[in-house]
Amino acid sequence: MRAQLLGAKGTIVDGRVRDLQEHRDLDYPVFARGIGTNAAAEVCFPSQINVPVRLNSTGQEAWIRPADILIGDLNGVVCIPKEALKSCLEILPDIVNADTKCAEDILKGQSFAEVLRKHKGKL
Repeated sequence: MRAQLLGAKGTIVDGRVRDLQEHRDLDYPVFARGIGTNAAAEVCFPSQINVPVRLNSTGQEAWIRPADILIGDLNGVVCIPKEALKSCLEILPDIVNADTKCAEDILKGQSFAEVLRKHKGKL
């Protein structure tokens, strides 16, 4: 609630959160790696503002930097580096079109492997 009152549009937690219904009731989006109890206040703290943040990832180096674009929904969060935004926006219509065609062909009875080969050049 405090973050929302300070002007935040949402919160991304590199860990677990609880009380999801309370966040939804506030119309405040919260995204997290998992759901459950979280650590005590002594180890839970907000990140600084406008500084790079290293995620607690295993097997990869993952950072969120100021000006990166973060997009979240019920399926997860994507970070688009600022310098990649233009190229992402350029290829997105083709990806959406291919996904739409895949769905149409699956509804016509084609297999998933067939539609991937046909519309995405895979398998």
